[in-house]
Amino acid sequence: MPRSRSYQEDLFEALRDPEEAQEYLNAALEDVNPEVFLLALKDVIEANQNIMRSLHDNNKDEILSMQGSSELTNLQKVLSSLGYRLMIEKLSA
Repeated sequence: MPRSRSYQEDLFEALRDPEEAQEYLNAALEDVNPEVFLLALKDVIEANQNIMRSLHDNNKDEILSMQGSSELTNLQKVLSSLGYRLMIEKLSA
């Protein structure tokens, strides 16, 4: 009998698709709790570890901590490494 896959395995497989990852991150941004986005970002990073190797290993933990005065800079670096960028979009009335 084939072994069933875990939710995390299925999620990470889906998040290797850039469009799926983008939708996942955008959905997480809609939550009022900023921790939801950070958890989603960590999922995308975990799913795409090969891409994230472009971040220097010594700085990876600092960058991913999203703490301190350079939070936005760190977020931009991580998103850029994954092939994304921050954008501002007007809400429809």
